[in-house]
Amino acid sequence: MNKVNSKDDLTPSQRITNQIAELADWRGRMLAQLRQLILEADPDIAEEWKWDTAVWSHKGNVVAGGVFKDHVKLNFFKGALLQDPHGLFNAGLEAKTSRAIDFHEGDDVNEPALKDLIRAAVAHNLSGGKKK
Repeated sequence: MNKVNSKDDLTPSQRITNQIAELADWRGRMLAQLRQLILEADPDIAEEWKWDTAVWSHKGNVVAGGVFKDHVKLNFFKGALLQDPHGLFNAGLEAKTSRAIDFHEGDDVNEPALKDLIRAAVAHNLSGGKKK
């Protein structure tokens, strides 16, 4: 059987790049900025495409980037287990394990704090999920 969907042949990184390119408004620019920060925070992080969304992983899922009509969401899979000294988490606070950051048009990104949070999420995965 031949594949009829050429998207099946794309790498996860290409899918993320295409998603950004298809978003002709502030959401594409925001997702591109967040992607760059994630890759800078952990050069060994892997880009994946799961559940029809961008996912970054390192010894397990770290963060997913979702695009919605009025916001871009970064969902940290184990966010409830992370310290958030800068108070970046603003969504999903009732979830047992995950936490999220919703970015809206015009929001400034606290880049150093976000990179620290990403590094903490990676460190958590590398520790085998053990609390320090």
